[in-house]
Amino acid sequence: MVFRSARRIRVAAAFIALSTAFIVCFSVLYPARAQTAAPKPQGQPAAPAAPVPAAPEGIQTKPGDPFGESVTLTAKPIVYVKGTGAWDSAFATISGALKKVEAFADKAGLKADGLPMTIFTATDDHGFDYQAAIPLAQPPKDTPRGEFFVGQSPEGRALKFVHRGSYESMDDTYEAITNYLDEKRLESKDMLIEQYVTDPASADEKNLVVNVFVPIK
Repeated sequence: MVFRSARRIRVAAAFIALSTAFIVCFSVLYPARAQTAAPKPQGQPAAPAAPVPAAPEGIQTKPGDPFGESVTLTAKPIVYVKGTGAWDSAFATISGALKKVEAFADKAGLKADGLPMTIFTATDDHGFDYQAAIPLAQPPKDTPRGEFFVGQSPEGRALKFVHRGSYESMDDTYEAITNYLDEKRLESKDMLIEQYVTDPASADEKNLVVNVFVPIK
């Protein structure tokens, strides 16, 4: 998948190897009695939580922002518009599309249930195909007409990254994502999701907070 000249998520040859730790419990067998479990030790500290992957140097983040955190996406009903765009005008295209969807949802009385998002379904060096979507609490009773559609958001395993700053500077974030996937030898699906913590339909383009989800095979 390509994201401008810098936005490349290359396919690696290996899948993710997952390891699982097991705890072996011993029991004591007493004469003429049934086997019973050993008493649970008291006062032992809990195992430390796995650290949140941090962004590389040069990427604007705040403490706690994940960069490669494994998550599971849950499908939700969405209302969306779809189209194509060029990278040189990507922000204007996406923000304009989301304004349309938000206006339609408000007029139809649809209740949003989550952050607005763009689902990139195809990309190359010059442009992209997209779905600009809003998650809903429940699907609309009536099927939308015209340029609006109802569907479901992607589901399954993905890696989560956080971008802070302008939309133009996302090139640097995507380059760092590419390097991360190459280093970990991970294989991505032909899809990308941008979830907007700051709504591009109304936020300052230079001060965005975007969750980037890369679905993993």
